[in-house]
Amino acid sequence: MSSTTLPADFLWGFATASYQIEGAAHEGGRGDSIWDTFCNIPGKIADGSNGDVACDSYHRWKEDIELLKSLGAKAYRFSISWSRVIPLGGRYDPLNQEGLRFYQDLVDELVKADITPMVTLFHWDLPQALYDRYGGFLDREEYVKDYVHFAEVMFEALGPKVRHWITYNEPWCSSILGYSIGQFAPGHTSDCTKSNVGNSSTEPWIVGHNILVAHGAAVKLYREKFKANQQGQIGITLNGDWTEPWDANDPADVAAAQRKLEFSIGWFADPIYKGDYPSSMRDQLGERLPRFTEEERELVQGSNDFYGMNHYTADYIKHLSDTARPDDFSGNGEILKDNKEGVSIGPETQSPWLRPHAIGFRKLLGWISNRYGRPTIYVTENGTSVKGESQLPVEQAIHDEFRCQYFRDYIEALVQARNEDGVDVQGYMAWSLLDNFEWAEGYETRFGVVYVDFARNQERRVKDSAKVVADTFTRLCRG
Repeated sequence: MSSTTLPADFLWGFATASYQIEGAAHEGGRGDSIWDTFCNIPGKIADGSNGDVACDSYHRWKEDIELLKSLGAKAYRFSISWSRVIPLGGRYDPLNQEGLRFYQDLVDELVKADITPMVTLFHWDLPQALYDRYGGFLDREEYVKDYVHFAEVMFEALGPKVRHWITYNEPWCSSILGYSIGQFAPGHTSDCTKSNVGNSSTEPWIVGHNILVAHGAAVKLYREKFKANQQGQIGITLNGDWTEPWDANDPADVAAAQRKLEFSIGWFADPIYKGDYPSSMRDQLGERLPRFTEEERELVQGSNDFYGMNHYTADYIKHLSDTARPDDFSGNGEILKDNKEGVSIGPETQSPWLRPHAIGFRKLLGWISNRYGRPTIYVTENGTSVKGESQLPVEQAIHDEFRCQYFRDYIEALVQARNEDGVDVQGYMAWSLLDNFEWAEGYETRFGVVYVDFARNQERRVKDSAKVVADTFTRLCRG
């Protein structure tokens, strides 16, 4: 195979998440999630918006499939709204057949269109009833049992037609953004100016641990009860930014950059591939970091058939000389966008945390591959916002050359990692198919390759970037 091609069966397509696109928040028997509640708290969402309507994909999903078909997509990654399927969330609570049918119909139509469904069971929208009942993620025993029950419902309902399952999307975000800094639902934090609930020094580590155990338990169920007949794969998706030392000549900054990777990626991947948390985390956090029981370790270690990788950006890391603060979650390093010489890691976007740095994508693919024994990797999210895009008229916004170049550069980096560095990357999902509800940023930030006009009945317009992704993979996947 040429060094500039990909195999014909390389799985490429686009990704979305339920709360960000579906809308119909109070239709079809759906119950509230923690995001419905969080959006109702003044000041939590930049523009005061919510996901009540979003892209209205609950009603317009057939139109979305037509978009995927028109672009030649081979796969579509989407997530399940737990509270649409089980409105109260628990293992003893009633199923909502209307909500279940929505996802069954979606999968049926994707399969008919020869588009591979990649199903994420959980993308942040925990049923509010479970949070009210026992604190959600913070209750290891009850939460794990309820999550595994939800997973089993979906395996039974969709499994015969689904070959790619993702247990969780970015547990780092649920743990840190939801339980340390309070930026995401349910908004726990020690910062009393933001919330009167939470302990940033302990809760995120408990949440992360419980999610890992729930992931392992769901994988065990799938492998024992469903895998033989359904012949699917199951794994978890982890987010991670590449890191460079702020001062490349300072060993302390070099070490801090490595710790940051361990505190973000290794936190979840090390237990799955190595059996325990990174030693750097234990050294800093001590007993605040939970310990695996032997039963939990058996569940978690080896619980990935593939590694789901979400990646967008890179950072410079500068070490901090003082003892780490109790609420530190980055390995006692400062996260910066400019290095010691004042050089930026990449150009600005609408998202303060995101600056393109494509070589970091290639480096991170290699880091993951080397650290975890060359696992099969599916890139389950990659994309960018564009500075000021939401203020542009649609006729300008659809010509998103900045995003086009981002995809050209990042896809090239992926090909290099696979063909030159030996990384076993088998798929790529661009984020996102649609402009959507961008969590705490509301509708001020757009990531879609399809423009959604929220003022005109969610009208869709294909952007240039959609064509770039489609044309690039069509050209590369020559076999």
